[in-house]
Amino acid sequence: MVAGSSRAGSLRTRGAGARPRRGGSRLPQQRRHRAGTGSGPAADMLLDRQETMPQTPIFSSMLGSSCSGQVQPDMGERCVDPVYQDGNLVSGSLEALIERLVPTMDYYPDRTYIFTFLLSSRVFIHPHELLAKVGQICIKQKQQLEVGTEAEKAKLKSFAAKIIQLLKEWTETFPYDFQDEKSMKELKEIAHRITQCDEENGTVKKIISQMTQNLLMALSARSQYQEIREKFRQPVTDKGTILKTKPQSTQKDILSVCCDPLILAQQLTYIELERVSNIYPEDLMQIVSHMDSLDNHKCRSDVTKTYNLEAYDNWFNCLSMLVATEICRVVKKKQRTRMVEFFIDVARECFNIGNFNSMMAIISGMNLSPVARLKKTWSKVKTAKFDVLEHHMDPSSNFCNYRTALQGAAQRSQTANSSREKIVIPVFNLFIKDIYFLHKIHTNRLPNGQINFKKFWEISRQIHDFLTWKQVECPFEKDKKIQTYLLTAPIYSEEALFIASFESEGPENHMEKDSWKTLRTTLLNRA
Repeated sequence: MVAGSSRAGSLRTRGAGARPRRGGSRLPQQRRHRAGTGSGPAADMLLDRQETMPQTPIFSSMLGSSCSGQVQPDMGERCVDPVYQDGNLVSGSLEALIERLVPTMDYYPDRTYIFTFLLSSRVFIHPHELLAKVGQICIKQKQQLEVGTEAEKAKLKSFAAKIIQLLKEWTETFPYDFQDEKSMKELKEIAHRITQCDEENGTVKKIISQMTQNLLMALSARSQYQEIREKFRQPVTDKGTILKTKPQSTQKDILSVCCDPLILAQQLTYIELERVSNIYPEDLMQIVSHMDSLDNHKCRSDVTKTYNLEAYDNWFNCLSMLVATEICRVVKKKQRTRMVEFFIDVARECFNIGNFNSMMAIISGMNLSPVARLKKTWSKVKTAKFDVLEHHMDPSSNFCNYRTALQGAAQRSQTANSSREKIVIPVFNLFIKDIYFLHKIHTNRLPNGQINFKKFWEISRQIHDFLTWKQVECPFEKDKKIQTYLLTAPIYSEEALFIASFESEGPENHMEKDSWKTLRTTLLNRA
């Protein structure tokens, strides 16, 4: 995969080389702690990468020159506080940055600055406090216009329109900032003051009314999603389900529901896009800030409300465990081999689509010890294609191969004419980790006390990329039967996976035999 290719890259099978070491039985009690955003395969994926520093932003030019933080030359006289380098805003006090957020008669802030500041401001000030400060500046400017010359008074409507535009962008991009009563109260107060600028024809009042209605609808939609969000599937531990010698004749497996790797990859992509569509920029900043001291986080009361992130992380883990379950529960070696090769093909199709998250989840599932220890099964698998997949997800050099493939998919997406070619779904845990390291290796404030705004330009670039990718409309038609299976099929716990694995291919040494006996006894006593 090379950057700038017209496709994400169709995987070509390379010559069979040395296989990644398989067959080593790593038992549950022997698992090492792994870094990540949670537990399970999503966390396992980041093994021993805890100290890895992220690369510089891959897509530094994707947002154009406006993302650099450039402001209009005449802005420099408004406040001597901010510091610029080559015309780019790199630091400033909170007060000066807030001042640059608020429009005047002759100035409206760059949209990228609005996004970056509103995104990062929550680290330093609660949204309702920021709204109050914005309101104070608006009122002061309004009063100055009202007592000014007739020419200045005539600009009141223009000033009001700019303030409304700012509020509109704020409520549309970060609607969750207005979920509490304090923020809504401040919004209504500003709206009331601005409405007075156009009492004659009521145009401003109508626009504000529509803006408020849209905001309430957005908040309601998010609230409903949280209420019906996916309940975490409980792994199967029932002895009658797991401790079996033969599968039930009526029991389905993934191949009985969908035997076409491409179609399954498309349905996985549908689910991925559906889930990322419910992740918002403030969600991402919340989880990053949550990694900091809660005492320093101004929105700490909202830190745990990352339902959408939890649901997405849970989806990755469930998919990995589902892959392992589907493989381990197959009794006959020939059918088990077919199942392994099927998932390799599905992961390959996910790569070609640009769905790297599902691809990584599938690979993680096949690399879990209960699957990896199945020597007899792997000896029958045509592993050349799997070698290519693992090469793309090789963690060495900070996942350099994956980042190259991601860059190629992103460049393809920029020039694509169809929705199919626009799909880019990054490995979410790596995406979060990159933002986390940007957050940790650069201080929020400089020694002089000013906010290190250069840091937040970098974070906002990466989050903006993600927001762009998540807005792609899924080109694949939903298959309810397949998706129901993917989302509701029983999955085994790690202990249950080991038992199923041992029943498929018996333990080969004393350690495995002792572990198998202990696991069986534990589950039987639990039942």
